[in-house]
Amino acid sequence: MELNGKNVIITGASRGIGKAVALRLAQEGANIVIAARDQKTLDEAVAEIKKQATGKIIGVSTDVSKLDDLKKLHATAVAKLGEIDVLINNAGVSSQYPFDQQPLEDIERLVHTNYLGYVRLIRLVIPAMIARKQGAIINMVSGSTLVDPVPRTFVTYSSIKVGLRAFLKGLFWEMRDHGIKITSILPGVVDTDLTDKLENIAQEQRDRLMSANSVVDMVMFALSVPPNACPLELAVINQQTPWTKPVIDYSQKQAK
Repeated sequence: MELNGKNVIITGASRGIGKAVALRLAQEGANIVIAARDQKTLDEAVAEIKKQATGKIIGVSTDVSKLDDLKKLHATAVAKLGEIDVLINNAGVSSQYPFDQQPLEDIERLVHTNYLGYVRLIRLVIPAMIARKQGAIINMVSGSTLVDPVPRTFVTYSSIKVGLRAFLKGLFWEMRDHGIKITSILPGVVDTDLTDKLENIAQEQRDRLMSANSVVDMVMFALSVPPNACPLELAVINQQTPWTKPVIDYSQKQAK
């Protein structure tokens, strides 16, 4: 795909993987709407990305767990940019507990953010893509879905991601005859603000974490293949992380 002038929505894009993807696409000349919950970090990200951009960069404060916010995000993107060429679903939350200790409100938050946030936004964007017979939808799933059974203390998080992965595989088969590409990225553990919430993590363990740019490269590959090809799933996994153990066996601070 020639990215110069293409219209892109990226969720969870004020930091971490989403911001790194936005920076790379901005360098390619894309017009981008970035979405995130916190207005301050969103404004800071927009200002930083604009320094490397030739296209439009717009920030829309969005809680992807709320349908009304997703409708506002989609409507604003279309009004400001026009029809959307690329959707990158990246927003996510984490919750690492043994299941019997996991707060009930965390379970609901995981479902609404990490599953419904993706499915609902795809549903909003996809009719116009079908009408135009083109579009790409890239989704950050999780490398933990490659493990069977899913890692301890990530049972709820990873099981929801397994469901998301299954949905996206099915959607690929429905959408491919409409010229729409559906790609799932399965990252290992990345050094982002989510892993910053992990307590007592030793430096040698943190050195195992991948940089966000390792995931960005997968996104760029997905957007680079010819029109008659689609990477259904791309996995990029930590070279030294043992998958026979929990992804990260440390306690997690309660997210605020």
